[in-house]
Amino acid sequence: MRFSKIILIVTVLIFSGNSIQAKKEKTVPKRETVEWLDVWMPHTNDNKLPRVLLIGNSITRGYYPKVEKLLRGKAYVARLTTSKSLGDPALIQEINLIMGYYKFDLIHFNNGLHGWEYSEKEYDEAFPGMIKAIQKNAPDAKLIWATTTPIRTGKNCEQLEKRVARIITRNQIAQKHISKEKNIKTNDLFNLILNHPEYFSGGDGVHPIDKGYQVLAEQVAKEISEFLTQ
Repeated sequence: MRFSKIILIVTVLIFSGNSIQAKKEKTVPKRETVEWLDVWMPHTNDNKLPRVLLIGNSITRGYYPKVEKLLRGKAYVARLTTSKSLGDPALIQEINLIMGYYKFDLIHFNNGLHGWEYSEKEYDEAFPGMIKAIQKNAPDAKLIWATTTPIRTGKNCEQLEKRVARIITRNQIAQKHISKEKNIKTNDLFNLILNHPEYFSGGDGVHPIDKGYQVLAEQVAKEISEFLTQ
């Protein structure tokens, strides 16, 4: 009888170990060759103005200085820009870490130009987790979701790149989740620059040139400024 119990215990342990191992293998992040995190927190000891956080990727990092300048005297603008994508648990960890430092009054966020190894189904499943992480860290903050911007190709960036089809799908997925939330506004940056190859011409097709960043920044600053005063 004792021998049978030992066999049973060993069997259970082996099965449990295999289950844990399978779970670990299933959740291995699909990361890029180089991953990065860039955070900027100005006016950390000032409290006279509302504090705004921009969450996004290198596009957000590109228009950030212009947004900060446009909102000078109206808000303190910080940024959390990262290559981590929806589906990667590190994205939520980074949001929790950075948002744990300060109280933010408004968060303008986006995620969609990284994580191409993740399917749109995985993107869909991971999206609510990002919203929950932001809401948990800033329960009283106003939230603005920014649609993911297009990618162009060609010598003068005259054509839309094939991944734009996936960007459109991801924007639709995001909007599906955003529409279920009562207090999240959408800032449609995708359509703002969709038909403007001149905002990319001379660049790499992913990142706008200065003219494009200025247009994006003005739109972002306008949406933030209007929402702050409501």
